[in-house]
Amino acid sequence: MPTDPDLMTMISVLDAGARTQDDIFTGPALPTPHGRSFGGQVLGQAISAAGATVPDDREIHSMHAYFLRPGDSIERMTFEVARLHDGRSFSTRRTQAYQGGEVLMSMIASFQSDDDGLEHQDPIDLSGVVPPEDLPAVWEKYGHLADGGRASWILNRPFDFRYVESDILLEVPERTSKQRVWMRSRDTFEGGSLQHCAALAFASDYLLVEPVARRHGIPWATPGMRAASLDHAMWFHRPFRVDDWLLYELESPTAQGGRGLSTGRFYDRSGALVASVSQEVTVRLPRG
Repeated sequence: MPTDPDLMTMISVLDAGARTQDDIFTGPALPTPHGRSFGGQVLGQAISAAGATVPDDREIHSMHAYFLRPGDSIERMTFEVARLHDGRSFSTRRTQAYQGGEVLMSMIASFQSDDDGLEHQDPIDLSGVVPPEDLPAVWEKYGHLADGGRASWILNRPFDFRYVESDILLEVPERTSKQRVWMRSRDTFEGGSLQHCAALAFASDYLLVEPVARRHGIPWATPGMRAASLDHAMWFHRPFRVDDWLLYELESPTAQGGRGLSTGRFYDRSGALVASVSQEVTVRLPRG
């Protein structure tokens, strides 16, 4: 196994000491082979920054973000939080990520105090799903490719991903717009519910392009293939831990104009729906 990056460090933000009417934080970098900042890390740090400004009794329940410009993966990022609203039950924050004085990502997140009310979810039967213990980790299959390049970026992740059907690292065995992946952090993850939500947002961004690429038979190893996230929306429904196994169900209902839509749902092992996510991505191939 490779040496894991510290997940808590990657989603943390530090008070930059520059306090204005809005709160300003900075976050550590995560170098990538292609030199562009990883959107999942930016999301996780933005959630951490926003959560640092809300009352302790309020939990994040949703976030909506747009990626505006690519960032540099070796430079620290600055996060500016605007306190848009604090009501009796809800708090709303806007967080903008900056590098070099330019906005790279803009996110609005909402937080809610604990409340009773209506509750339901569509049932899911996990009895027919192969459990994660019976599936190989991506590292077990492809660890010999982890010396450098894109494979190194895919393999040296702080999460253990185990594909129920098949991965698409080197080939796409079946062209389908759906996939299921068991996932959890590779190490025990400390922290409160805000940190677990930030870590899940971080992890969710790794795989959302895959249903689009899978549908069109495009493996990660395709020379010249480039993918980028355009936006990211997430809803947190029930408590969870990222160091416990979660089933990540993904699908892509449509792609057009160079853009593909992916949606995902996270279930814990009891079948509880703990979070949902949606994202539009671009996938570009070299012209022949």
